Amino acid sequence: LGLSGPPGAGKSTFIECFGKMLTERKHKVSVLAVDPSSSTSGGSLLGDKTRMTELSRDMNAYIRPSPTSGTLGGVTRTTNEAILLCEGGGYDVVLVETVGVGQSEFAVADMVDMFVLLLPPAGGDELQGIKRGIIEMADLVAINKADGDLVVPARRIQAEYVSAMKLLRKRSKVWRPKV
Repeated sequence: LGLSGPPGAGKSTFIECFGKMLTERKHKVSVLAVDPSSSTSGGSLLGDKTRMTELSRDMNAYIRPSPTSGTLGGVTRTTNEAILLCEGGGYDVVLVETVGVGQSEFAVADMVDMFVLLLPPAGGDELQGIKRGIIEMADLVAINKADGDLVVPARRIQAEYVSAMKLLRKRSKVWRPKV
C-alpha cells in the first residue's frame, strides 16, 4: 500500500493506527517511510519513525525511514527493492509512506497494489493545490482528520473529489477509484 499526501495530512498517524490494527489481527507489517533530503547537506531528519512510537515497539512491525537522496517521485532509488525484501522477510503488509505530495510524487503507484492519497479537509483550495497528475494515479482518496469542527469541510472536499474523479481517465477497467 503506497500512501501520499500533503504535509500535515496525518500520514504517519494514519500508518501507526492502521499498522497497529493490522498487527492486532496477526499481520506482519513493514513500513518504508521516505523523508526528503536536504539539497544543502544531503541529510534527512528521518522523523517518521519517531511519530510512530507504538508501532515501532510492536514485535510484528518493522519501520525503515529512508532519505530520498535527491531521487524524484516521492520515493528512494531502492524503494522497489526494499518492498521485495520486506515481502521476502515474511511481512505480509508493506506500507510505503512517500515524501509528500506534489504534481509528480506518485512513482510508488507502480510499485504497490493500491495507491492512497491522504488529504486533510481544510487545506485551502484543495483541487487547485493537489494537481491532476497525482489524483489520476490514486486508487483511493481518503479524507483524514474528518472529525469535530472538520466534519463539514471533510464532507465538502469529499464531494469535490468525487466530482473531480469522474472527469479523469480511468487507469483500470475493473477498479473505479473511491473517495
